[in-house]
Amino acid sequence: MVSPLSNDAAGFAPLVPPTVWQGWDAFVHRPPAPVRDADDPAWSQTGREDYHSELAVMCTPAMDSVFTAVCRLLLVNRRQQAGARRGLIISGPATTGKTTTMMALGRSFQLADARQHPGQAERRPVLFISVPPAATPKMLVSEFARFLGMPVTDRLNQTQITGAVCDLLCELGTQLVLVDDVHLLDTQRRAGAETSDQLKYLVERIPATFVYSAIDIETSSLLSGVRGVQIAGRFKLFRHRPLAYATEQDRAVWDDLVRAMEDLLRLRAHRPGTLVKHAAYLHARTAGRIGSLSYLIREAALIALTEGTERITKQLLSEVELDAAAEAQARPARPTRRK
Repeated sequence: MVSPLSNDAAGFAPLVPPTVWQGWDAFVHRPPAPVRDADDPAWSQTGREDYHSELAVMCTPAMDSVFTAVCRLLLVNRRQQAGARRGLIISGPATTGKTTTMMALGRSFQLADARQHPGQAERRPVLFISVPPAATPKMLVSEFARFLGMPVTDRLNQTQITGAVCDLLCELGTQLVLVDDVHLLDTQRRAGAETSDQLKYLVERIPATFVYSAIDIETSSLLSGVRGVQIAGRFKLFRHRPLAYATEQDRAVWDDLVRAMEDLLRLRAHRPGTLVKHAAYLHARTAGRIGSLSYLIREAALIALTEGTERITKQLLSEVELDAAAEAQARPARPTRRK
């Protein structure tokens, strides 16, 4: 018997991670879930659950700012030699949408590159990796190789893998390198410092624009010491903060985001405008974190589907347990759970 929690129960294979080319390319070209009427008899329960599990990525002012900053860096770097190219670090608290923003950036760039170079399927305009925990220089460059599908054996040393990776990325026309979780590089430890040096070497060897994502990079060791000065001198810092709710403009941005997500819901008994009505509550529950908001709405929608109520209420929202960071910062007292 197939577990209802498995991917096979929904009729699809496990997704390939975006840190390998096949997974990244599938992410870039994956069509959005079809939007149907909630009462469409041809839309199965599983199909509706899949739709609400995914929902679409909402564009935010931070995302627009990052896109603009990187587009300008790409232009500045176009004719620059090694050591002169500049990059961007997206830094902020957890669940504020940093990785989502970076992946959306890469997707947009790759689609634009495909339009500029039709029929060149062999190109790899974007590379996306995540820094492994306790990474060594060889582990880091092996992540680059893994994305490209290059075989890495124990017989290959770090220098050999690095040279092969750099040469191949030059051949494949890679112009944008996205590196997630760089806060895991602890330069106060020998392995972290050496891995940071390896990343610096890759930045100089590969003629591409590098974008990093990190949790609160300002407080990490990566920007301290001699190495930190070098990184800070070559990278702009974009602070990806939670969305505020203090001014009228702040509230308008948040309300628009909530409204856009609510418009995507396909629940038969849901009252339009319910989530917007509770926008202030949603901000208090999530502390303005995009990731927490998305999770809250998606889980509430799935509960409404599986329990048959087909609507989201404030009471239902209050019953959804969020990530520890959001729960710790939630301002108002939460109502008692249903019995």
